[in-house]
Amino acid sequence: MSTALEVYNDGGVLAYPTEAVFGLGCDPDNEQAVMKLLAIKQRPIEKGLILLASNYSQLLPYIDEQKIPQDKRFAILSRWPDGITQILPCLSTTPNWLTGKFTTLAVRVTSQPDVVALCNQTNKPIVSTSANLSGEEPALTWQQVEKDLGEKVDFIIKGQTLGFTQPSKIIDGLSGDVFRV
Repeated sequence: MSTALEVYNDGGVLAYPTEAVFGLGCDPDNEQAVMKLLAIKQRPIEKGLILLASNYSQLLPYIDEQKIPQDKRFAILSRWPDGITQILPCLSTTPNWLTGKFTTLAVRVTSQPDVVALCNQTNKPIVSTSANLSGEEPALTWQQVEKDLGEKVDFIIKGQTLGFTQPSKIIDGLSGDVFRV
């Protein structure tokens, strides 16, 4: 029996609880894993993906901190953990399989214990997109993931969401403009 960590390290796709829904994720630095995730979800690469982390430092290999004014840094960090995904400038080295057609990256810090544990074990973020086919309703439980996507994902973390009633709000981290309520 594989563990979530082994599946992550081996380039597999995991389903896991987030704040409000179940997510699909993988190692953000493994292009084959991300392509497999996009194929499962039937999601175009151009849309970009979210990175979910247990702390801000795990996002630093992807975020261009030079483009974040000092006076904005406190506001960005004070919005976490949980519930708010922020669009931030990314490094030119951040792969397009994460950014899609954008020069920015969507990122979030969470306190969901299963995600925190996995991110702390890998000392890296995990790709995060809702556990569903594009256009369908996201799964709210691991049982729903098992029913809808069980044949397609490599591992399901059988935990619980944090009980939020809405998926994360998506905002521009620098301006505060809201993209998704």
